[in-house]
Amino acid sequence: MTTSFRSKAVWAVSPLLIMLCLAASAPAFAQGTTTTPPAQSPAAQPAPGTSNDARVDPLQPDFNLVALPVTLRVPAHKLSFRVTHRFTRSLGRGDVGDLLSDFFGFDSGAQIGLEVRYGLRPGTQVGINRTSDRTIELFGQQSILQEREGHAFGLDAIATFEGQNNLRDRKTPAVGVLASKRLGRVAAVYAEPIYVFNTNPIEGASGGDQNTFMVGVGGRLRIRPATYLVGEITPRVGGYKPGVNQASFGLEARAGGHLFQINFGNGLGTTLGQLARGGVSNDSWFIGFNISRKFF
Repeated sequence: MTTSFRSKAVWAVSPLLIMLCLAASAPAFAQGTTTTPPAQSPAAQPAPGTSNDARVDPLQPDFNLVALPVTLRVPAHKLSFRVTHRFTRSLGRGDVGDLLSDFFGFDSGAQIGLEVRYGLRPGTQVGINRTSDRTIELFGQQSILQEREGHAFGLDAIATFEGQNNLRDRKTPAVGVLASKRLGRVAAVYAEPIYVFNTNPIEGASGGDQNTFMVGVGGRLRIRPATYLVGEITPRVGGYKPGVNQASFGLEARAGGHLFQINFGNGLGTTLGQLARGGVSNDSWFIGFNISRKFF
């Protein structure tokens, strides 16, 4: 009885031992076998100009600072998605108790924006952004110079078309250029002269007071491999310029294709037309956040 049981146990375990031995010897067998990988067909090669675009740029992890666009390129036929969220309660309203009771403004309403960006071709990107006040912004951006290609600075041209009430009212086109410069391996700075048309909501306005010329300036400082400080301001230097210049700063972290940013600003604007109309006041600051996702 005992001998029969042991015999059956040996026969049951033997196939398992043989499989383990084969699995253990497989890597060694594979290393001793030389194989030549098949050559890639021309169709499988990356399209010209797209290989660098798909790589992570450590100084430009996203397509915006807080609201201002930057010169990062979307790879051809790839997508990026962004959510902007600005709580509408001023952090300076009331006392500390009021602020705590509103959980730092998180209990208030918010202006939310959804943006989709698409790489039309190498160096050319288009997109649409809609905010919860029913403003829609259509935009196109063309890369002209790239520091990655050996130029002294980056340069893009941008054009937008924006309208309130789902593009029915107050059409606000804009044209401008985005210039970027890397500072070693720790920072990137930007200067962005932009002309925005039809910014004055008063009917019958004419001349320079109907349009706005602004120069956005800002930068991104890399404080850890995937953590950044960002800041921007959009001074209006000519034309219609009510209120104060909108300024924002924030802290952000990159995790793979995601970027998470918490920010503070003296206004709620996230489109070029909204930035041209200025912030609320220098005594009113609002908390918000951006979340972006690259699909490449």
